[in-house]
Amino acid sequence: MLDLTPDEWTAVALSLRVAGVAMLASLLPGLAVAWLLARRDFPGRALLDGLVHLPLILPPVVTGYLLLLAFGRKGLLGGWLAEIGIVFAFRWTGAALACAVMGFPLMVRAMRLSIEAVDRGLEQAAATLGAPPLAVFLTVTLPLSLPGILAGAVLAFAKAMGEFGATITFVSNIPGETQTLPSAIYTLTQVPGGEGGALRLTLISVVLSMGALLASEWLARRVGRRLAA
Repeated sequence: MLDLTPDEWTAVALSLRVAGVAMLASLLPGLAVAWLLARRDFPGRALLDGLVHLPLILPPVVTGYLLLLAFGRKGLLGGWLAEIGIVFAFRWTGAALACAVMGFPLMVRAMRLSIEAVDRGLEQAAATLGAPPLAVFLTVTLPLSLPGILAGAVLAFAKAMGEFGATITFVSNIPGETQTLPSAIYTLTQVPGGEGGALRLTLISVVLSMGALLASEWLARRVGRRLAA
């Protein structure tokens, strides 16, 4: 068992909390956007697709700075949100927001590919039998695309566990509040004698990320077998 210090345990727990909240908060918006891109043709579709994938090609620091401009206390939305008690900048909630933004493209892409793989003939058959669009989605599209939805959710979780650039730019590196695993590793590499702690947290990060990917594959295969049966 790795002998982690209390500060290191705090970083691990905070990373799990941030990644979990980021994944859950992204789930419904991600599914809605994936369905729109997979099943609807509308003006601005290419623009929406580009905006969704923008965090993948922008430097993470740029994404974090844009979040700071938008959700900082003096930002476009941050000042108004602060008046009603919702603060993101330099809080763990801001770390969750940054992780959600960075993981969103991976989640949407996996969900979109899964929805596109669903036979439209089955959806049309359900609609012909009188099922409204929402019922078609809930009873046909959603169950058949569930493996991809689960895979997208776990990929977003794994991405959130490793997010660094956008997070440290938006919410800084505050121990116990915004210091996630990558930030803690970075801090330990900058201080004398911190190599041991950095190595311990690196191993923890590798194990958690690999576990998330293996869990994604296992869930997708299990759900796929049940659907096939």
